[in-house]
Amino acid sequence: IYDPTKVTYQKLLDAFWHNVDPLTPNAQFCDHGTQYRSAVFYSTEDEKRQAEESKAAIEQAKKFPAPIVTQLVPSSTFYPAEDYHQDYYKKNPLRYKYYKYGCGRANRLEALWGKP
Repeated sequence: IYDPTKVTYQKLLDAFWHNVDPLTPNAQFCDHGTQYRSAVFYSTEDEKRQAEESKAAIEQAKKFPAPIVTQLVPSSTFYPAEDYHQDYYKKNPLRYKYYKYGCGRANRLEALWGKP
């Protein structure tokens, strides 16, 4: 859960953008369906403004081959995922490594954003 006393919304946005494929609707790498669409959630008008500005800045700075389809959505009730989804990459490092490379996640992120 986002805690503004630990990280700014701007830093959260930066981390978000560089870890998703914002060009593919209703999918992220190997995972497909509306539940996998990329979305930025905001709780206040200031967060909405920051989200809009960050999206616009990326659209202007990066010359992507397709438009950004990431949605900006008002936050609503948050339901944490099941325990087995929490910190999946830490609990299942080998499986996550296979997913990350087998689905082309690492290569796609590098193609979109450059080397980390």
